[in-house]
Amino acid sequence: MKKRFAIPMEGNVLSAHFGHCQAFAFVDVENNNITKVTVLDPPEHQPGTFPKWVAEQGATEVIAGGMGPQAVNLFNSYGVNVFVGAPIKGVEDLVNDFLAGKLSLNANYCDHGDGSHEHHHHNGNFH
Repeated sequence: MKKRFAIPMEGNVLSAHFGHCQAFAFVDVENNNITKVTVLDPPEHQPGTFPKWVAEQGATEVIAGGMGPQAVNLFNSYGVNVFVGAPIKGVEDLVNDFLAGKLSLNANYCDHGDGSHEHHHHNGNFH
């Protein structure tokens, strides 16, 4: 099984807000083992640019803290699986927890439709 995880970063840990991250870690996994971690600077943030760019980098999965519904829908349209509500921790820890079935996710969808910044939380494990 080969997967490529994309994780928005702030410093060396998961960024709480997908659209405001400083960089993306791309974590390559083969047979449930991390084989490579690449950190790339994203393009300038405009609505819809990050999902397209992440998909172009070959990501199959995205692990994020919070993300708006439009971004989730765009990722899904590119065939990328999205897992939101991840805890703030290091990228390799997040991927290893995911692979072991231990990543606890509390869905965190941001709704920016009316100009405000509301968060909708849905508790549950998505693995």
